Amino acid sequence: MKYRRLGRTELKVSVVGVGTWQFGGDWGKDFSQKDVDGILGCAKDLGINLIDTAECYGPHHISEKFIGDFLKRDRREDWVIASKFGHQWHDHWENAWSVDEIRTQLEESLRALNTDYIDLYQFHSGSDEVFNHDDLWTMLDKQVQAGSIRNLGISIGSNQNVYQTDKATDVNAKAIQVIYNRIDQAPEQEVFPSCQRQDLGVLARVPLASGYLSGKYKPGAVFTDNVRKNHEREEMDKKLRLVEQIQRSEVPDGVGMAEWALAWCLQHSAVSCVIPGCKSIEQVESNARAVEIGMVKEDHPAAWK
Repeated sequence: MKYRRLGRTELKVSVVGVGTWQFGGDWGKDFSQKDVDGILGCAKDLGINLIDTAECYGPHHISEKFIGDFLKRDRREDWVIASKFGHQWHDHWENAWSVDEIRTQLEESLRALNTDYIDLYQFHSGSDEVFNHDDLWTMLDKQVQAGSIRNLGISIGSNQNVYQTDKATDVNAKAIQVIYNRIDQAPEQEVFPSCQRQDLGVLARVPLASGYLSGKYKPGAVFTDNVRKNHEREEMDKKLRLVEQIQRSEVPDGVGMAEWALAWCLQHSAVSCVIPGCKSIEQVESNARAVEIGMVKEDHPAAWK
């Protein structure tokens, strides 16, 4: 595994992390604790140390609870735990942006994760209007001072949201999470330059373009999971035809499409870590193999001095 500095934080993160939206059941598989233990145990054996989750990944913090149960039997200090705030899914899914609601979300996430601190706590795809509430950032800063949050981050909802990215330093956020992959390169235009100016870490989410870049699907593929079944047929087939073209013209012989797609993201000097989801141990192993492709470089040792 290779590691990079996460912006102005003191965190050294594996260039491949584990995204955990799938643990909540929205991606066509219901997970058990045994499934999650196998995935996270394999990830640790391969040198992966970052887990990205959120309060709304499944009802009643189910993704966080799976992770927290795993952490009961593992060394918490070996992991960088990134979570998010701004939504809640109890009896139903809803936005929750008041200061009191977010304070409650933090307390619930800490309990679910079985920890007394979150390494990176991220503003989760909220509007500029709620982002601009000073009381919110004042409360979060107090939690940083108290130690329950180690670092703040922003998970921008739109790849064109350079406003929140530019304001990151003003609210003491040290990392940006953004959609970035071979199909969607929009962050290269404004978001990444802003991150580099401010020395912000970058977590690249959806690096396999919701599985389209896995190489497993052809135009006409039918999806039944809660996320992709709502994608427009024409747009899906357009992406899958592009993937076929990429596979023919860009992916070297003998290299897996998914591994290549992750390595492609990690070529960019702004990107600290990719956070693909994974449904099995085999997918964790495939994701980790991205670092074996010559496209991925490790930060120079001087970066840690």
